[in-house]
Amino acid sequence: MTAEVITVGLGARAYEVRCGSGLLAAAGTICKPFTKTGRVFLVTDTNVGPLWGAKALAALQAEGLDAIPLEVAAGEETKSWEGLAGLCDALAIERAERGDLLVALGGGVIGDLVGFAAGIFKRGMDFVQVPTTLLAQVDSSVGGKTAIDIAAGKNLVGLFHQPKAVIVDFDVLETLPPREMRAGFAEVIKYGLINDPAFFAWLRANGQAVLTKEPNAVFTAVTTSIRAKAAIVEADERETTGARALLNLGHTFGHGFEVLAGFDGKLLHGEAVATGMAVAFGYSAALGLCPPHEAEEAIRALKAAGFETNPQRLPGAPFDAGALVEAMAQDKKASGGKLSLVLAEGIGKAKLVTGLDLNPVRAYLDGVLREG
Repeated sequence: MTAEVITVGLGARAYEVRCGSGLLAAAGTICKPFTKTGRVFLVTDTNVGPLWGAKALAALQAEGLDAIPLEVAAGEETKSWEGLAGLCDALAIERAERGDLLVALGGGVIGDLVGFAAGIFKRGMDFVQVPTTLLAQVDSSVGGKTAIDIAAGKNLVGLFHQPKAVIVDFDVLETLPPREMRAGFAEVIKYGLINDPAFFAWLRANGQAVLTKEPNAVFTAVTTSIRAKAAIVEADERETTGARALLNLGHTFGHGFEVLAGFDGKLLHGEAVATGMAVAFGYSAALGLCPPHEAEEAIRALKAAGFETNPQRLPGAPFDAGALVEAMAQDKKASGGKLSLVLAEGIGKAKLVTGLDLNPVRAYLDGVLREG
């Protein structure tokens, strides 16, 4: 396995995503240029801290940085008003300054929470992402979206705040449970389904190697995904032209499942997104957008990777179509009481469809859920 540096080209906000093995040990060297004070706050959670916190802390201190560890509770519940307030209070107690650096060591919850806190604490601090899950490495750590969940929906309160760097160390995946690895694989498949049928075909042939953490397969899957996301972010950083919205394939349905499941940790984000992608392809075929055989191929690929494509078999089910559409209507892309959904004209041909009436979507979902 080799190393690779992928640049997210955003002009003055450009940054590098460093990918390779053993990079956690280089965290101090990578982070040092981004702290004006020499002080770094290493934020992790109660799951990741015992596994990788000491190594990350030692790497920061080895470069002479004043590294202060902060630990929050693991789980989606921490990505909340209370979790945000707790982290900001901890920074205030430690007298954090704008010139200090935050380092987010963890999965998507930590990355989103720390990035949001960095964007608002004392009106803005710099931060570095060190993602420790496959999902965070290929998706949430790149692109600058930060947010918390509220009762009405997922990621409804947040801001765009780009990191100064992203450190993707494949070694940290060693401790990632198989279910979490699979959840991250949903976001990898997504890139093939959006606009890269050749990558989708590669994943069909090599998906099990990725899931079992074969080094070369993981390297190809992660770096291909990051390059794909970087290109989309460069084209549409703040989701104003519609290009970046394609990254939400399966997410509007998936976020609805997560809302109804109650964010209690039983349903993982990647699992919800995988089921959401299956529903999106099914609905695309029902609307005549997608050839039925391509929709079936996409759904078969998700099943082959071990995902549940029937929403009524997800944790948190049974779901009601009316409640699900109500949750989806809170999506950030909804406008004027109409839904916007990322649908597909085929494998590798995702498109954003706006102005959808709620009733036909509700009727389709009612049929899907009744079949379940």
